[in-house]
Amino acid sequence: MSLIITGASGTLGRLTAEAVLTAHPGADLVLVTRSPDKLADLAARGAEVRAGDFDDPATLADAFAGGKRLLLISTDAVGARVAGHRAAIDAAVAAGVTAIAYTSVGNPSDSNPAAVAADHRATEDHLRASGVAWTFLRNSIYTEMLVDGARAALANGTYLVNEGDGATSHVARADCAAVAAAVLLATGDAHANKAYDVTGPAALTATERAAIFAEIGGRPVTATLVDDDAWVAAMVEHAGLPESAARLYATFGAAARLGYSGAVSTAVEDLVGRAPRSVRDVLAERL
Repeated sequence: MSLIITGASGTLGRLTAEAVLTAHPGADLVLVTRSPDKLADLAARGAEVRAGDFDDPATLADAFAGGKRLLLISTDAVGARVAGHRAAIDAAVAAGVTAIAYTSVGNPSDSNPAAVAADHRATEDHLRASGVAWTFLRNSIYTEMLVDGARAALANGTYLVNEGDGATSHVARADCAAVAAAVLLATGDAHANKAYDVTGPAALTATERAAIFAEIGGRPVTATLVDDDAWVAAMVEHAGLPESAARLYATFGAAARLGYSGAVSTAVEDLVGRAPRSVRDVLAERL
């Protein structure tokens, strides 16, 4: 049975492919990417690398041929990716794929203010209606995304956030990959038509994260809570972000502030057989 991973040259795709090949060196694994040359090392380990581009649906029939179980890794074009996701789902169904796992986001409800929620909700809806078995891997915010902010906070002593007292259950990207690999490699239909919140072991507030930054970096850090507009202005002025990007990122803080980002699950332990990595452990390797 061929297993297919899309977006395989991206960080999550590569980590998932490595997890599959480590667990099952002889796995019938197909890696689909827009950049096949980036996966020569995994081809040397036995994976088949194929070119495929969601924005060019004509490439997907060959890319997905022979596949039975597929991991659809969401692309990063927020607000412009649903058409590509739908094209990939439709092409997979036409190619005979019988189960699709999709990397979504926690709580993609229509009331969630996070800018990414609408795209994920639309993709989930299309996958549910496709007729194949689906699995939603609703990954929390990656812990690795804290690194730049932690470094800046250690440099100036202030961790500026717009999430108030809200908490986020950050998860290590490698843990998300391990869960995805477990779903791909599972026997039978153990994960058919199920949604998993893939989270870290705890939901932490900005104040709690600031204390971790300080502990690791050996410098005092204070969390400073501001509103959305003040946070956007600071990111534009001091971090050099375009205002449009800053406003998009601000929606994640708003989601945490309103309670959409704090769910904690046992998915990593249940599917992988070990506890997820903590924010402290991940950042200690990177700061």
